Amino acid sequence: MPKKDNSLPILTHILGLITGFLGPLIIFLATKNKETKKHAKIVLNWQFSLLIYMTISLILMLFLIGFLFTFILSIMNIVFSITGAVKASEGKLWKYPMSIKFFKIK
Repeated sequence: MPKKDNSLPILTHILGLITGFLGPLIIFLATKNKETKKHAKIVLNWQFSLLIYMTISLILMLFLIGFLFTFILSIMNIVFSITGAVKASEGKLWKYPMSIKFFKIK
């Protein structure tokens, strides 16, 4: 039984870590593979949620607590992206915790 190529779904999660939402958005728009599109939607949901959370953290920096939130969100982004990439390498779809559902995954 041939092994399924999971390179693009893995790349989608890693690009989310490196480029924010731009890399996964390009992959989402460029690919026709349904499985890759699902991974891209999951990453986009997280990256757009992270953008909202970081904006709130920037505002909260006026009260100093935003610095802590920004640090925690950065660590979460690293952990979630690596976990998503590992799950994608196993052929599994992993939904990031705390992500707002902008795109529905079918």
